[in-house]
Amino acid sequence: MRISTPILAMLLATMLLISCAGPRITLFSDASDPLREMTLEGTAEERVALIPITGIITDKPKGRLMQQTPGVVQEVVSHLHLAEKDDRVKAVLFNIDTPGGNTTASDILYHEIVSFKERTGKKIVVCMMNLATSGGYYISLPADMILAHPTTVTGSVGVILMRPEISGLMEKIGVGVKVNKSGMNKDMGSPFRPITPEEENLLQELADRLGQRFVNLVKQHRQLDGQQLARVADARIFLAEDALELGLVDKIGYLQDAIDAARQLADLDADVRVVTYRRTHYPDDNLYNTLSSQADTSMPRLVETGLIGDLLTLDAGFYYLWPQALGAH
Repeated sequence: MRISTPILAMLLATMLLISCAGPRITLFSDASDPLREMTLEGTAEERVALIPITGIITDKPKGRLMQQTPGVVQEVVSHLHLAEKDDRVKAVLFNIDTPGGNTTASDILYHEIVSFKERTGKKIVVCMMNLATSGGYYISLPADMILAHPTTVTGSVGVILMRPEISGLMEKIGVGVKVNKSGMNKDMGSPFRPITPEEENLLQELADRLGQRFVNLVKQHRQLDGQQLARVADARIFLAEDALELGLVDKIGYLQDAIDAARQLADLDADVRVVTYRRTHYPDDNLYNTLSSQADTSMPRLVETGLIGDLLTLDAGFYYLWPQALGAH
């Protein structure tokens, strides 16, 4: 039966009115649905929890058409809480595919993973997939073992300040912005005027300090010598083999190799149960499914722009991010 456009519009309007006036109606699985344990493989009682971390690392929820999905920080912390409460979970495996993200969001996840490890004593393994750059590497540092896929790109140990600069365009179209400020640096980095040399120095100092924090954590966790650290500190990216040679990762392999590593570190049976936490059941689920809710696929954006679309939504600010990766998706 074909539904005409006016009737469809009336149905949608009715559902919106009901959702505003009465109990909340959810058409698609979203962040309000509880996470549930799903078994991916194995039958043993003891478990390895597989937690995917994908996309730009942010603490903001992601808005989609007619729904909202949780931000990366919210989602990962929810998964960690479930793994912590379950005494059968002996190890956590992070499946990471991210170019990084906001400095604070990356640091929150780093802190949460360190705290989880200290509280529980559970083993942590990281498996890097396509990208684990900048903030993606930052959050990998607390792991007992870091495994890179043979084609992983990682590194980019540093910080970047991204801010728009449209003063030239405004001058061309004859538009200006008047500012009253209480201090000479109150509008430092404003997109509406060229930056002064003094302001440039102040912003560079902030970037250097945040970048040094990242380098210090790499030194602390990976125990690199001076020459190795110097190569890493210039924020270049590395393929898996180079990262292994430098000591940024411990091993090259595949996701199943990472499961075996987690099993061995936690002294678990060969048939250890690998579980993950999802809001929706997926038929024929497997290790490579990184979705926790069907909301991620059932209602796509009107125009799906991938990571480059995410870049356009980023606020001006400091990021542990490899931005060149965004244009490749």
